[in-house]
Amino acid sequence: MSERIAKQSADTLDFKKLSLGWMISFLFVVSFLGLFSVVPLRKIMIIDFKLTYPSGTATAHLINSFQTPQGAKLAKKQVRELGKFFTISFLWGFFQWFYTAGENCGFANFPSLGLKAYDSKFYFDFSTTYVGVGMICPHIINISLLVGGILSWGLMWPLIEDRKGDWYPADVSSDSFSGLQGYKVFIAIALILGDGLYNFLKVLCQTIVGLSHQLRYKDASSGLPVADHSSLVSSQLSYDDKRRTQLFLKDQIPTLFASGDYVAIAAIAMAILPHIFHQLKWYHILVIYIFAPTLAFCNAYGCGLTDWSLGSTYGKLSIFIIGAWAGASHGGVLAGLAACGVMLNIVITASDLMQDFKTGYLTLASPRSMFVSQIIGTAMGCVISPCVFWLFYKAFDDLGQPGSQYPSPFAVVYRNMALLGVKGFSSLPKNCLLLCYVFFGGAIMINLIRDLVGKKWARFIPVPMAMAIPFYLGSYFAIDMCVGSLILFVRGKINKAKADALAPAVASGLICGDGIWTLPASIFALAGVKPPICMKFLSRGNNAKVNKFLGS
Repeated sequence: MSERIAKQSADTLDFKKLSLGWMISFLFVVSFLGLFSVVPLRKIMIIDFKLTYPSGTATAHLINSFQTPQGAKLAKKQVRELGKFFTISFLWGFFQWFYTAGENCGFANFPSLGLKAYDSKFYFDFSTTYVGVGMICPHIINISLLVGGILSWGLMWPLIEDRKGDWYPADVSSDSFSGLQGYKVFIAIALILGDGLYNFLKVLCQTIVGLSHQLRYKDASSGLPVADHSSLVSSQLSYDDKRRTQLFLKDQIPTLFASGDYVAIAAIAMAILPHIFHQLKWYHILVIYIFAPTLAFCNAYGCGLTDWSLGSTYGKLSIFIIGAWAGASHGGVLAGLAACGVMLNIVITASDLMQDFKTGYLTLASPRSMFVSQIIGTAMGCVISPCVFWLFYKAFDDLGQPGSQYPSPFAVVYRNMALLGVKGFSSLPKNCLLLCYVFFGGAIMINLIRDLVGKKWARFIPVPMAMAIPFYLGSYFAIDMCVGSLILFVRGKINKAKADALAPAVASGLICGDGIWTLPASIFALAGVKPPICMKFLSRGNNAKVNKFLGS
């Protein structure tokens, strides 16, 4: 018993002991390394390799379009739409709050498709946030989420639940990983890992091909194998490109400055991080920081080619390597998760910075100013993010719990990846590992088919990463997002140009209004202000029993 308690304490982080200051300190020592790791490569990425960075390029074109009279007029309309739907979303959140006085109360628990469907997580929960997200996400993502929900909660989980007592003990609790919960989480992990591995290898191959192409053909006009050759300039640069290149190279950020800061921050992190996470040793951090610049370059390069950041994949790789290295008896779970946080911050900020450099290059913005702005924004995030988390943690007792308002599904997935890395497969229920293999291979196969059939047909094939999320959460948010897609589709049929121009503003207003309402709701919760009404939905039989009980 004492050994099990010791192991559990080694793998568990007590947030009451981990103060807000420690969380801020952690972010400050890990969030800037990605920025300094790729600064010396900005000329190679943007000027020499001419990487496209599709998101950064699209942002630049949008900014440039605002500088025209037509763009200014469109911007005014977008701001007006954003403000209108922000107000609607905020007031709707305020209205819903009055009916949430107890557990499972309110519009978020409305069994809109019936009580039986509600028990299987199929219902529309009136979330303007998810409706807005659905308007932004591609249709195939929303459909993939719904397909994943139907496959899991509609077919698989009822069939597995019928084998209770055979495949897993009948007396285990609903949240035990030795029961149905184990199938939900680990099959989702298998889908995510299969999708991540395929895309990692795909981007890695494209990176190697692109680099070898650049090394073999020094001429900048040769382009990259995955780029649109018609969009690349020849050796005779246009005036605009000459002006962009001149300004981009004017404000130099010294390589020695960036390299020195990287080493200095790494040394500080090696001294501080073991005091925050005792399971993470200084030599773990040293190994991470030795390999991090290479991985940051690969992620930034791959993002420039495909617009796909594989930060989460590098983070998962850190979980398994550092977790297994530390071992289960020395807190390998927490060491792996902490290492994942470190690696994620480095590789994601590196690709984000290079995206912004591409935007700055195309909009004639000073790269030094953009770099300084990134540092300021990162520093603000290091303070604001922990404060927001702390507010949620204090205001919502069920934060991160399945079925709560904020279930944090990926937190559960990542922790169980760490458990899997250090403890192996012995704790999984019967046939769970076999199903994981099937879905892992299925994710790779689906991605392979999507690439082989071409873009014309790939838009009809579900995305495995998106399919995996409802395996754990259910389909309620997928239904909301599909409603958002439906709204966008109908608006596009009525007036496609207007829908394309205003849909992002409408979606942003819906998301921001609901998100901002969370702040006063959290303040109400901290102040002990309770909603006055609990709105619940009962079957006809249960309603008769309640009325009979109240009448007596």
